[in-house]
Amino acid sequence: MASSKTNGKTSSVANGHAKARSLSSSRPGRRRDSIDVIDANVALDLATHQTYDENVFLFVPNLIGYTRIIIAGVALNYMKTHPRFCSLLYGISCLLDAFDGMAARALGQTSKFGAVLDMVTDRHYMHMYSSLVTGSRSHKLVTSQVSRILWYYYNDPNTLFLFCAGNELFYVFLYLMHFEKTPIGEPFFGLSSLFIMHVMPYVPAAVLAPKTIADFALALSQLTWPQLGAVICAPVCLAKNIVNFVQLWKASKILVGVDLAERAKDRAVLEMREE
Repeated sequence: MASSKTNGKTSSVANGHAKARSLSSSRPGRRRDSIDVIDANVALDLATHQTYDENVFLFVPNLIGYTRIIIAGVALNYMKTHPRFCSLLYGISCLLDAFDGMAARALGQTSKFGAVLDMVTDRHYMHMYSSLVTGSRSHKLVTSQVSRILWYYYNDPNTLFLFCAGNELFYVFLYLMHFEKTPIGEPFFGLSSLFIMHVMPYVPAAVLAPKTIADFALALSQLTWPQLGAVICAPVCLAKNIVNFVQLWKASKILVGVDLAERAKDRAVLEMREE
């Protein structure tokens, strides 16, 4: 009896693999990065009996994702008592976001599970869902026809890193402002004096007056270092939120378009049945 059950389960898994292969091969015109529709029971069997050599849950980029969540949780635990340690842990968690995608591409371990895990940690819910619904393996695979802004944002790794890092740092600095109350002070007076002494003689007074430099240095000297960091990162944070709005707007329109297409298909099926 046990042997019969084992053989039955093995046969089910084998059938699942065959079904998955047939679904992929039956769509020769589809792009490699598109999503094939697989029966839920077949998918569950495949996931339950996946081998150690190809266990999606243990893919390196997914392990990085789990680590990010754990580190972020530990950072929150120290939020009230150890602001610098909390900020360091949170920064590490954010920095690891740059490595999960690199690991996935380098090791050939891209997965839909990993894409959704990345979505959960990055808060790109609607944009990610609209990407999966329209057959994309990742929310980062955006064409210029969909949005030129998002295409530039996702296809230049330096831009993506700068925007994400500047945005996260802005909120870290806002958090640290609660604890740090000491103004920066002297360095800016010294720098402004050097600037006025060595550079200002070559700058026309109509363009930039020494008093303007002195006033600017005085204003900066009255800031704390988290306030200064927030001022520097604020433009990047603003730009990142503009990108977020574009993501939300484009994803909303795509989902509405999918809804309209499905409703039209349902009406067509209904009309065919009535005929």
